[in-house]
Amino acid sequence: MSPQQKSQRRERRRANLMGELRRRFSEHELPIYASAIAFRALISVIPLTLLGLGLLGGLGLQDTWHNSIAPAIKPRVLPEVYAGINASVEKILSSGTAGLIAFAAALALWDLSLGVTAIMRALNHVHDAKEDRSTARRAATAVALAAGVGLCVIAAILLLIAAPLANGALHVILGILRWILAPLLLGLGVGLLVRFAPAQKPESRWASVGSLLVIGTWIVVTLLFRLWVAYVADFKTAIGTLTGLLLVTTYFFVSSAIFLVGAELDELLRKQTRGRGVALPELVAAVVRR
Repeated sequence: MSPQQKSQRRERRRANLMGELRRRFSEHELPIYASAIAFRALISVIPLTLLGLGLLGGLGLQDTWHNSIAPAIKPRVLPEVYAGINASVEKILSSGTAGLIAFAAALALWDLSLGVTAIMRALNHVHDAKEDRSTARRAATAVALAAGVGLCVIAAILLLIAAPLANGALHVILGILRWILAPLLLGLGVGLLVRFAPAQKPESRWASVGSLLVIGTWIVVTLLFRLWVAYVADFKTAIGTLTGLLLVTTYFFVSSAIFLVGAELDELLRKQTRGRGVALPELVAAVVRR
């Protein structure tokens, strides 16, 4: 087979893969599931924020708010709004007791469990799996996954915002490691969902193309969102506030959709490779051979 024919064959395979991916995404009603997941994730931000502030207060890291978070918020909101936010946060930081942390953790776990339930149903559609788990087992799985994924997300966020506060050589070490450990923690959260959320799933190798797509694309989208918050966002006007709310909801929807697209891509690749999947070493080897 000539190089041109090989190239044309690869293009046809790529086009067929993308067409099948679009068809399955629509057939499995994944946009609806992405909306449901995004809504629950958006709601869970409130108790997660309360939990994060409670942990900062309980761990004696109040300077994180004063030196890192508050200065980023103050220029972008009205003085009265900032005064209200700051007063509320100061109250939470000063009362970072076990009761507050337990209440916020329970509320966050409830919201995240509902979101994980939507993910479980979506992944069952993706893998064409029949839900044969009992109600009690589904609930236990949702709670366990919510706890695991929530811990991964909170740990990644705390690592990113607390690492710069370290002194001396530890500041340099953590300043580098946080950009390695945070994606690993997020990747662990994605892996837990992909592996244990569906009722039945074919065995596959770790770090498939779909998982890499989820992690890589999510990081890019998050960095773009952060740039918008840092240099564009302005909540001092009604239009700016509405635009901000729209972009925040869009961010959560896009993140949910990326996750489901990655799961669909994994399933298609598993079918094309007869259940073997595509492992990270194979992907790297293929890129190097090119």
